[in-house]
Parts: sequence; C-alpha cells; structure tokens
Amino acid sequence: MKIAFYTLGCKVNQYETNWLSEAAEENGFTVVSHNENADVYVVNSCTVTGESDRKTRQTVRRFKRAHPESAVVLTGCMPQAFPEDAQRLTEADIVLGNKNNNQLFDLLREYFSTCNRVIKIEQHKKGDGFARCKINDFEGRTRAIVKIEDGCDRFCSYCIIPYSRGRVRSKSLDDLKEEFESLLQKGFCEVVLVGINLSSYGKDTGGSMCDVVELADKIGFKRIRLGSLEPDHITDEVIKRLSKVKAFCPQFHISLQSGCNKTLKTMNRHYTAEEYLELCRKLRSAFDDTSLTTDIMVGFPDESEEDFEESARFAEKVGFEKVHVFPYSPREGTRAAKMKQLEKSVKESRSREMIKRTSKVREDFLISQIGKSVNVLFETRSVDGFTEGYTENYTPVKVKGEIPCNEIKKVKITAVDGDFCVGEIM
Repeated sequence: MKIAFYTLGCKVNQYETNWLSEAAEENGFTVVSHNENADVYVVNSCTVTGESDRKTRQTVRRFKRAHPESAVVLTGCMPQAFPEDAQRLTEADIVLGNKNNNQLFDLLREYFSTCNRVIKIEQHKKGDGFARCKINDFEGRTRAIVKIEDGCDRFCSYCIIPYSRGRVRSKSLDDLKEEFESLLQKGFCEVVLVGINLSSYGKDTGGSMCDVVELADKIGFKRIRLGSLEPDHITDEVIKRLSKVKAFCPQFHISLQSGCNKTLKTMNRHYTAEEYLELCRKLRSAFDDTSLTTDIMVGFPDESEEDFEESARFAEKVGFEKVHVFPYSPREGTRAAKMKQLEKSVKESRSREMIKRTSKVREDFLISQIGKSVNVLFETRSVDGFTEGYTENYTPVKVKGEIPCNEIKKVKITAVDGDFCVGEIM
C-alpha cells in the first residue's frame, strides 16, 4: 500500500513526520509524495494559531475530496489540543493525537479491517516520559534535524502548546548517541537540535542542553545548530560551555515576543527587556561573528501605541540580524484570548511598521559581511545557475556555478543580492 505525509508547523513536526515515514516502510508501506495517488494520506497538524487549525481542516478536506476511496489520517497538535473539534472533522477517517501517533499503523489495520472510523486521542499526563523515537536518515536534506525534547511548562498567556504537547520531557543521551551515529554514517555533517522548548532539555532529568551539544561534537558532526531558545534559560554556564564546542554554530534564535516590559508581563514571559539586552551583549562578547535572530509579536491585547513604540525601539537597539514579525491572533483556550482585543487593522499596521524598522538592520548586517572569508555548507541549486548554502552564523550565501552539495567550502563574500550574500570560492 502507498502512504503519503503532509506536514504543517514546526521542525519538531517535520522530525516526527520523518520518523513516521521510516516506520511506514518498516510496516510494509511504500512512501510517496502527497501529490501522488496513495491509499493513505497522513496530515500532521499544527495548532499554534487559529490559522493553523484552518489550514489543517482545509488540507484534510482537500485530500478526502481528491481521494474519496483513500484513508485520511489526522494526527499532531490540533487533535491533541482540541479533540472535540478534530472529531467533528468527519473527512478524517482516523484521528489520533501526537502522544499516541506511534499507534498509527495498528489503527490503520483496524480501519481497513472494519471500515469504521477510528478516533483515539490519549491525553498527556504529568510525569510522562519521552516517547522513544529516532530517525536513521533525512532524505532530500543536507542538515539533519533531531528532536531532543518535547513539551513546555511555561504557560505563556497566549500559547496553547503546553496543552497540545504536555510537560517537558527529554530524550536520553544513550538514544541520542545511537541516533547521531546513524546520521553521521549517512553523511550528514550538520545536525540541528530541536524541541518544543529546546532550552528546557534536562529539566526532568537533571541534565542540560549543553550535554547534547557536547555529545554531538564528540561523535564528529562538523556543525551543530540549535533551534529556538528561551532567553532566561541561557545562563552564564550555558554560554561558557557552548563557547568551548568547536563545531557549535554561533547563531541564536532567541524568542523576544515584545521589547516592552508591560507587555512581557501580560504575556507571562519570564524576563525583562533589560535582562534580554544583557544576554545579547554576553552572547556577542562570547562568540565571534555571532548572529541573533528573534520573533516579535505585535498587537497583543491592550498594547498601546506607546507600548508598541517601546518594543520597536528595543528591537532597533538590539540590532537583530533577522526578525520574524507577526500580528497576535487569539488562541482559544488561552488567557490572552479572553482579554480585550485590538482591531485587526491596528495589528496589521503595526506589523508593517515593525517589519520596516527591523528590515533595515537586516540589510546592514548582510552588507557588513562583504569582504569576509566564510565557510559555507552548500545545500541547493537555484534555477538561475547559483548554488546556495549557509555560513556558521546562518547567513545565506550563493555562488555562481554548480558546487557539490553537502560540502563545506571557503567563500569570499563580494556582494549582496536581496536576502543573499554573493560570494566566490576561494
């Protein structure tokens, strides 16, 4: 039988889809593209925003409409957080949560045996351990993504994730060692460590995210990169340990959300703007040629024009190398959804203004790279005859001609073209 997967959401979801894809082959399925005809279509959903849920419903219905005789499976965060909404999506023949997605193939056998709709969503519980999962390959990619942590204990006032993912759980170092060795043997020279709250790794076991970075370095990866981090988890000890790892890539995506202390408190974030700024100073001091990127939310409930301006000025003061700006959207089931909401037009206007003010810093950063000699891991070829890749600090670089992918080359940056630096092989 043929099975196809469609992934919505974050890198953790991408990892879990890859894991399910490998498990499908072990269970006798042939994995095909979701654009092809298949007997089973699996939608791995995201629920971080209402828009995510809309896309999930749209995708499930599209697959069922196009392939009425095929089985459509809905799994991931949406059914986990909102099981009743998921059950009402009758186009899904099988509905299961992310906690028990390892039961997918048993449920498929049940469905094909009885032809009856199957709904099985197990709730996360306090004290749950890390559900064992590992991948052996990341086909079609140059960088391997490895999930090392799941769950979140922070309960930010706008976020549904603790309900859809449960509490913090960490993958054991023994399991990670086996997984790293397998990926290295496949030829991956860069590994990206991801989690729902990555920097909380080890909270449940007494370990530290640094333990995993040091393990990956010892095993032999040429590059080790981290996913999104929480600022109050990056202590002086963490900075000290990471700075000693030769293969560590000095690019930090540290969630800010707002540069206004009043808004941060309403969001139930666990730091102040001043503490965040001091962390940025420490990171730039500890790592050569580091880059700092972030997420900023605008239009949070009760955010005044003065609050927004304070946040924008703070972002300019930090001088992020790249900023992902997005307007707040209420998420059912969270405290912020019950607060007084701003008009959509206000959110969109502030979003445009924040993007405008932070994009200038991005342009300046790329220009500052001209003249530097950098190491680039080449990944893809573009239609205009260039080969593209990234430096250690995640600066996008393209070079004219066909450069072998999955190889690191020394490049001299000569110009900037849009969001890319342009270079020449040295």
